[in-house]
Amino acid sequence: MKLTHFINGEWLESGHTKEVLNPATGEVLAHVPMADADLVAKAVEGAKTAQKKWAKVPAPKRAQYLYAIGRLMEERKEHLSQVLTKEMGKVIEEGRGEVQEGIDMAYYMAGEGRRLFGETTPSELADKFAMSVRAPIGVVGLITPWNFPVAIATWKSFPAIVAGNTFLWKPATETPMMAYEMAKIFEEVGLPEGVANIVFGSGSEVGTAMIEHPDVKVISFTGSTETGSKVAELGGRHLKKVSLEMGGKNAVIVMDDANLDLAVDGILWSAFGTAGQRCTACSRVIAHKDVKKELETRLLEKMKHLTIGDGTDESVKIGPVINTAALEKIHGYVEIGKQDGATLLAGGEILKDGDLAKGNYYAPTLFTDVPWDSRIAQEEIFGPVVSIIEVSSLDEAIEVNNSVKYGLSSSIFSQDVNTIFTAQRDLDTGIVYVNAGTTGAEIHLPFGGTKGTGNGHRDSGVAALDVYTEWKSVYVDFSGKLQRAQIDTN
Repeated sequence: MKLTHFINGEWLESGHTKEVLNPATGEVLAHVPMADADLVAKAVEGAKTAQKKWAKVPAPKRAQYLYAIGRLMEERKEHLSQVLTKEMGKVIEEGRGEVQEGIDMAYYMAGEGRRLFGETTPSELADKFAMSVRAPIGVVGLITPWNFPVAIATWKSFPAIVAGNTFLWKPATETPMMAYEMAKIFEEVGLPEGVANIVFGSGSEVGTAMIEHPDVKVISFTGSTETGSKVAELGGRHLKKVSLEMGGKNAVIVMDDANLDLAVDGILWSAFGTAGQRCTACSRVIAHKDVKKELETRLLEKMKHLTIGDGTDESVKIGPVINTAALEKIHGYVEIGKQDGATLLAGGEILKDGDLAKGNYYAPTLFTDVPWDSRIAQEEIFGPVVSIIEVSSLDEAIEVNNSVKYGLSSSIFSQDVNTIFTAQRDLDTGIVYVNAGTTGAEIHLPFGGTKGTGNGHRDSGVAALDVYTEWKSVYVDFSGKLQRAQIDTN
């Protein structure tokens, strides 16, 4: 299968291509074209022209396209889920969940077409009306990661569409097939030419060209903190509005009064779902000393029953990691953990038996007695590796949770209402879960974090509209005379 760019309503090829590999089997799924700066400029030119017309389409009419996109995604949900699982590796159950998230976002943001609320306020002067409204910004650039190849793209593109912007979307080169499928949907629902543009290519070539182009007014990026910092720096030089959603080092706190069976289920789902390749994945378990041993025993017992393999198999619970580079990085961190004095309880190896040898599989890994300030407890591994850290109080648990440079998601298991409310207040993360794992965001609430996880913007929810709109204050004076604010108020 040969993919093509989707630019200004046309399907275009470009220079050389890269292979898209199934991480579960190693087979070649497709060949993706790699664009250059000239093709990006062509896409921006068309998007800029289209945006002038698109902004004048009433927002409820723009929303009708999102309703249509959502309906087509529903009709093709199983097909899209199978494509997603094959190119990314997550198990089919998760693939279906991710596609559903995109469907939900289509309908949710379509609803905003009849809201896009501003504010009306009293004026300080007589016979004068004051209000604020949201205005579209123009052409926006979207850079999305491989671990959620459709959900994150919908978090970004759908609010951009309903707000009256046009966009260029650069998906990860590891997972371009979902973007190609979405481009076909955009075309089928009749989205006007130039509103949606999908440009495949590398971050260094296509991503940089998007950020540097003077007519791309907004950059929304999801990926590593290291790359996001470079995006922010380059965007800042060009006075772009830059929205960043980056790394995480998320912890589940298990207090001495916790429901341990529930905690174990929450930890397993958060740590090993998507093979640990989520920015919200649980990579630290902060366990109260009175329950630590029992928690370890229960985790180890349940880990024995985790099935690993090709995610298209309905019985499999953990799929592969994205590529061999990820395998090497994960294993490197496991070796670091051993050297730093942590005790390896399970896993810690690349899996090569039978059919697993064809793909990129890493054993679910559990460390205990991990120093809170060790590298495996501080740095993002992005794989199925969990560190258990012992604490003796809630205050210590919160301090350990907040000790990392990231601030995306955190969780606490407890039956005590005072403990719970203290934790939700003091945990320094953008998302806090109570008696649940660290993952599972819902599309109608803001998604994002503090510190090294982001720069204050949010994906998802109404807050996402702040990324893709500017506030415009409007004053209507019907007094028939000049009235000067703050001067003629008496």
